[in-house]
Amino acid sequence: MKALVYAGDRLMSYRDEPEPAPSPGDALLRVDAAGICGSDMHAYHGHDPRRVPPMILGHELVGTILEGAQSGMRVTANPLITCGWCDYCVRGRQNLCSNRTMIGMTRPGAFAERIAIPRASLIEIPQDMSVRAAALTEPAATALHALDLSTRALAIPLPQARVRVIGAGAVGLLAGLLARSYGCIGLSIAETNPLRREAATRAGLHAVDPLAEEARDAFDLVIDAVGSRHTRNAALQGLRPGGVFMHVGLQDWASEIDMRKLTLAEITLLGTYTYTIADLRATVSALHAGVFGDLAWVEERSLSEGAAAFADLDQGRSAAAKILLRP
Repeated sequence: MKALVYAGDRLMSYRDEPEPAPSPGDALLRVDAAGICGSDMHAYHGHDPRRVPPMILGHELVGTILEGAQSGMRVTANPLITCGWCDYCVRGRQNLCSNRTMIGMTRPGAFAERIAIPRASLIEIPQDMSVRAAALTEPAATALHALDLSTRALAIPLPQARVRVIGAGAVGLLAGLLARSYGCIGLSIAETNPLRREAATRAGLHAVDPLAEEARDAFDLVIDAVGSRHTRNAALQGLRPGGVFMHVGLQDWASEIDMRKLTLAEITLLGTYTYTIADLRATVSALHAGVFGDLAWVEERSLSEGAAAFADLDQGRSAAAKILLRP
């Protein structure tokens, strides 16, 4: 089969790869589309030691079951392969599973014509759901999980809060669109790339250039969907006393932050990691119902053009917050 393989730093190779060999309990899927995630870009840059080349990346997918009683059923999937029996799985917090592995990281991913994945990871979707919407389930569930954790920590209802999302990549854009659907009026999204600001504006969000403003003590909630040293500092600087800092992105894995303000202003700092099974199912329903809008900002390309798509994202040449690759 054809696959897009991460072959080394900034090197993606479209080539023939062996067919998947499903283990007992696995389903064999035809991949209908797979999205390029920021973590795939981290691997592309050589910044993720967990993804070792050569590796088929890709974990945001929609596909069709090829074998068994459910053959022909369209599904998406939880890319986290969880054990089902640890304390976290039993409590419904599968994203924190003590024994988790992941497609596109510890086993071949979805940038291929076919993939083998445990049937327990499959999430059924409405059979008339568009490929574009279904393929966004994973990043949209990340946004939903982060926003739900944030609202629990806020001292005021979300519609009354001033909210800043940092980063108009897929998760940032989806978080902004979801917050808007929850009734949040005082919402802005900060993005340094003018192409992505334009895309966010076309999606109906108020986009600003953070380099052209100085936001201090302005927001009740800041969602950092980038996760760099600079965005962490900007998030803390922008928060009002008593505010909530939701940290999602991991562009930089470590940095110093202003602990004095965190302490004296009683800022709540939250980290979030992916989503639960319940989040994924809720996200499928929300996407199918159009909660995230028309998704016109998503770009689709052939899997054979995947290397160019990675290069365009790397060089900031694409306005798309999400590029889907279709085999």
